[in-house]
Amino acid sequence: MHNASSDPVERLRAALAHPPAAPSSDFELNPRPPRPDNHPLRPASVLVPLVVGRDGAVEMVLTRRAAGLRTHAGQIALPGGRQEPTDADIIATALREAEEEVGLDPAHVEVLGHLPPHETVTGFIVTPVVGRITAPFSPRPDPHEVAEVFTAPWAHLSDPSRFRVETLVAGGMRRRYFAVPFGPYYIWGATARILRGLAEQVSR
Repeated sequence: MHNASSDPVERLRAALAHPPAAPSSDFELNPRPPRPDNHPLRPASVLVPLVVGRDGAVEMVLTRRAAGLRTHAGQIALPGGRQEPTDADIIATALREAEEEVGLDPAHVEVLGHLPPHETVTGFIVTPVVGRITAPFSPRPDPHEVAEVFTAPWAHLSDPSRFRVETLVAGGMRRRYFAVPFGPYYIWGATARILRGLAEQVSR
């Protein structure tokens, strides 16, 4: 049983100490196409950055991707990307990517834990790393990658009832996906699925 502390960060830390063993996947709601053996999944990670306000309220830092990007342009995302050979581990990848994308100093992030990897339809195996920002943070978004940096309440994103399954048609095929809208921001796809997994873990 997880710690019943009323502190959201401590509850999250306790929840992540016992993460689920099974990875998640974009194919949970859709048929899995055949995958050639010579195309292994590429390791990547994202940072789930949390900031605690003076009133104790917890917010999550999210980004809106730049419109000119080749993939997922304009979508809501967590800072992150593929693992590079120079990264010590997958946590280092998440911290490096967050620094590059939004100017978050890795020294100002306390890593609370991580979830099992998430497989995406684009061929990545993404590890979500959860971290608390420990110093005042003024975003410096890379304009080539990030159009906007904003925060959303942890109380909203940690509530499993806020998530829903929606459908779109792409390439003549119907595809189902998770979504968790917040105000003017439509959070969906892999980002929503990762956040749903985190919400479910905390609510156990």
